Amino acid sequence: MDKVELGSFLRSRRERITPAESGLPAGRRRRTPGLRREEVAQLAYISTEYYTRLEQARAPHPSGEVLAGIARALRLTDAERDYLYRLADVQATPPGPSKIVRQSILDLIDRLPNTVAFVVSATYEVIAWNHLATALLEDFSQRAPRDRNLLRRAFLGPHDADGRVFGASRHDGFPELATNYFRRTAARYPDDPEVQDLIAELLAGSPRFTELWEARDVAVAPTLRKSFVHPVVGPLTVNCDALLIAEQDQQLVLYTATPGTPSEEALRLLSVIGTQELTSAAE
Repeated sequence: MDKVELGSFLRSRRERITPAESGLPAGRRRRTPGLRREEVAQLAYISTEYYTRLEQARAPHPSGEVLAGIARALRLTDAERDYLYRLADVQATPPGPSKIVRQSILDLIDRLPNTVAFVVSATYEVIAWNHLATALLEDFSQRAPRDRNLLRRAFLGPHDADGRVFGASRHDGFPELATNYFRRTAARYPDDPEVQDLIAELLAGSPRFTELWEARDVAVAPTLRKSFVHPVVGPLTVNCDALLIAEQDQQLVLYTATPGTPSEEALRLLSVIGTQELTSAAE
């Protein structure tokens, strides 16, 4: 194990990533380029002390699970991930669900001004979104990655007084669909700690998830309809389509309104409001 090169490599990868790329708020008074050590540790599900010791070439031999978490947190390419494992003298394990969104997908969702568009990982973490998703749902950049997980939000909350999640009814079929899809994720990544920890958390905290999980259904409906009550534009109903990004094992989720309906006009108004807020923030 080359501890010195391992620490230098980790530090170089950490310093190249911006908080926005990892879905973290930038905050103020950042004295270091890229992510802080504690932010990498949080994303990798390890202690800050241990990650710091890895960078300082003082840590004991890391396990494959630890390296997998760090590789995800630092958004390493396949080649970089293989190099990390070689430096640690650990046999590479199959990577967990990817959280790197292809640039062409990022460009696409930004070119859909009247469509709510966001990308979820195989574990249902929201990892990219456009301005209309922020206007209708919430500003995901202000949430820690674990709090952007749609499965966790659907089954564990928080919910509003009417039992709504992100302003949408809980009885829209999403919990059933997402559980069925997530069962297939668990089969693809049986040894991934993030997947297993999420399953354990949902089983412990949600009787409804436990009921659905134990049913062992895997059928997935192609389309849902969601009803929202937005504080600015009022009630609206959208069609929800999820398109598979196969090579990344991700889903591109699109909310669209039926043409000629009040809901279409509500989305258009939200898009204008969202664009104005983005312009104001940039000025």
